[in-house]
Formats: sequence, C-alpha cells, structure tokens
Amino acid sequence: MKKLIAILLASLSLAGAAHANTGGVEWDKFPKEKMSDMAALQNGAKIFVNYCLNCHSAAYMRYNRMRDIGLSEVEIKDNLLFAAEKVGETMKVSIDPKEAKAWFGAQPPDLSVIARSRADGAKGSGADYLYTYMRSFYRDDTKATGWNNLLFPSVAMPHVLWELQGQRAAKFEEVADPHDHEKKVHVFAGYEQLTPGKLTERQYDDAVADLVAYLQWMGEPAQAKRFQLGVIVLIFLGFLTVFAWRLNAAYWKDVK
Repeated sequence: MKKLIAILLASLSLAGAAHANTGGVEWDKFPKEKMSDMAALQNGAKIFVNYCLNCHSAAYMRYNRMRDIGLSEVEIKDNLLFAAEKVGETMKVSIDPKEAKAWFGAQPPDLSVIARSRADGAKGSGADYLYTYMRSFYRDDTKATGWNNLLFPSVAMPHVLWELQGQRAAKFEEVADPHDHEKKVHVFAGYEQLTPGKLTERQYDDAVADLVAYLQWMGEPAQAKRFQLGVIVLIFLGFLTVFAWRLNAAYWKDVK
C-alpha cells in the first residue's frame, strides 16, 4: 500500500513539472458568434481548402454540403474544388498518405469531426482547443519541421499558416519547481515576433476563428437546424404541459 501511494505521489509530481514546463497552457475561448456568421464560415472553408486540405482529408464531408453555408455549386466549383472533379465528391486529401507518413512520421488525421473529438469537459470545447492550438505555434530549430507548438509540444505538423501570422519565438523562464524548490523548470513567458505576417495579430486571430468555425460546422452541419428544432420542441412541450395541467384539473374537480 505504501509503495502504491509513493508511486502515485511521484506521478503527480512529474505531471506537475510537465504542466509547469509548458507554462500551464489554458484553452482560449473560441468566439461562438462565428457559428452564426455565414461570411465567417465561408472564409473558414476557403482557408481550410487552401491550407489544410493539402495534407488533411475530410472524408465524411462532401463539397456540395457547403451550400448550407450560403455557397452555390458554381462558387464551390470555381473557388474550392481543387482535389476533386465534382461537387458531389468527398473532400479527399491531395497528398499521398504514404508520402505524408514519410515526411511527418505519421499520417495526418482526417478533420471531418476533429472539433468534436478534441473536446474536454474540464478545459473546454473542441473549438476552444483548435482555436488555441492554431495560435500557439512558434519557431523551434531543434524540430524536424522547424516548428513547435505550446499546446501540443513536439507536434509533427508544421505551422501551415505562418505566412499569415509571421514567425514567432517562444520565451521561457526558469523558476523553482512548486513541488521541489531545489529543482528548476521552464515556464512560458510570452512570444517574440521575429518576422511580420500578412495579417496583424487581430486579423490572424479572426482568420483562425473563421477556420475553427468551419471545422466545428463540418463536424455537424445540421447543428444550427438541430438547435432551432430543439427550441420549437421545448416551446411545444411547454404549451402541452399547460394544456395537460388544465385538463387534469378540469377532470378531477368534480371527483374531489
């Protein structure tokens, strides 16, 4: 029993040190209003096709489903159809899976439901995770890709949006380990902009929010309609409850 307790304490200590080393990254809040903004969803689709679909597929999504976010089939075909011939096809990846595995060490995951799969009840939604992740890249020449990520250390994925954001370096400070004051751990202390990007910091955050909104929508395209239907059902049940209550009172008044 004592040995088990000692192992548990050691594990907690290591987890705490790892947490301090990454700066205790908390997930930023994704601006949910983007989900009802058709222009944002359309821009997110454009960013996804131009920057993500080169390596990541969306095998459970068809191009023509983007009609639900206000795009016509002509607009989809002329502006977004690069890896397929017909708008009815699924959003397949452009890169060969074997080449992707050789370059990155692992096959890039399908992004059809990535926003739903990354949700964590304690930290936030999958959209919160992706919004933080895409804004946490920094230059790291010790990595094969030349990039690292504060939220996902040693990630194999390079920073595909670096031209928009520019290049940044992460600054770390040495502080005493809260679990062992004789040890030192590295704590994240901010970013240093190395080269400017095509977008300002605010514009980049807005573009990432558009991309995440599209990824969130892609995971459940009928989400908005489901919410609307849910409200209608709740209103109907409210009226039905009142009607049933009055009917019950009328039925039993003579019995009492």
